[in-house]
Amino acid sequence: MKSKMTIRVVARQFDISARTLRYWEQAGLIESERMPENAYRYYAPETVSRVAQICVLRSLHVPIREIKDVLDDPTALTLLDTLQNSLKRMDGEMEALQKARDALQSFAMQVHLHTLHALPDGEDALCLLETLSETLNRSEENTNMSDLKKSDFVPHENVEVRFIDLPPMTVAAAQYTGDEPENHAQAMLEDFIEKADLINKMPGLRMFGFNNPSPEKPDDVYGYEFWVTIPESMKVPAPLEKKTFEGGLYAAHAIRMGDFQEWGIFYRRMQNDPDYEVNAREPFAMGGCLEEHLNVRGYFAQEKGKREIQQIDLLIPVKEKT
Repeated sequence: MKSKMTIRVVARQFDISARTLRYWEQAGLIESERMPENAYRYYAPETVSRVAQICVLRSLHVPIREIKDVLDDPTALTLLDTLQNSLKRMDGEMEALQKARDALQSFAMQVHLHTLHALPDGEDALCLLETLSETLNRSEENTNMSDLKKSDFVPHENVEVRFIDLPPMTVAAAQYTGDEPENHAQAMLEDFIEKADLINKMPGLRMFGFNNPSPEKPDDVYGYEFWVTIPESMKVPAPLEKKTFEGGLYAAHAIRMGDFQEWGIFYRRMQNDPDYEVNAREPFAMGGCLEEHLNVRGYFAQEKGKREIQQIDLLIPVKEKT
């Protein structure tokens, strides 16, 4: 009989992060066991096999929300439906990319033939944009461009990066060290947000999080800290703390909730960026890196107990190379 495996060993075997495994467990995809002598997670052989199945489905671009239905169905019917849906999404993405390529080729040909002498501006730019929009327009039965942007597909080492300047902010911070620190810290912060009526008091409400302390090994017990922006004059009750964030320039990459394995790809991408370099700054727990939960107002509009963050911005502090 095969022995149980720690979360660290499983993460290494499948080249995924320990946090991804913890997220899959929270989503009900897998289960772990704890031994009395320590707080480590252990996975039974059948769970490890299930992890392998999840990795296969993720590599086929099957969304997390559909994977549980596939794994819980002993027949192949749900799997077949899911794979066919993924094929349709991929066909839509390929069609959109082909149309974008056709438009790009047409644009380049006009420049090459001197039909266009420079990048147009003003009314000429609007006319060109209208022409390109018509070229890229797709029928309603296909995936729209916003769906394409939210796709699970991320080319290896070719992640989409934006550069944003975060302003100085006053925040309320909730930190927890121990088992499932994200859940505990988030619960503390949500309780504060609702009691302080921050949704109405802060129209531009923002939420950030980061490992604190950050684990050096997947088996390490670690902590997580959540921030929410607050009015500068607002008092913060213990155990929360009031802090000042200086802001600064960040590279940003959006992921679906749970796709934390993209942290490594994104970080390597920025380490090799020709124009920017990583610039560690406070908070130093993750070298200044942050995770911003997007659409916070939409999150709190959901029924309590069923709320779910759909998208996160991974943020890496950077500065321009000199």
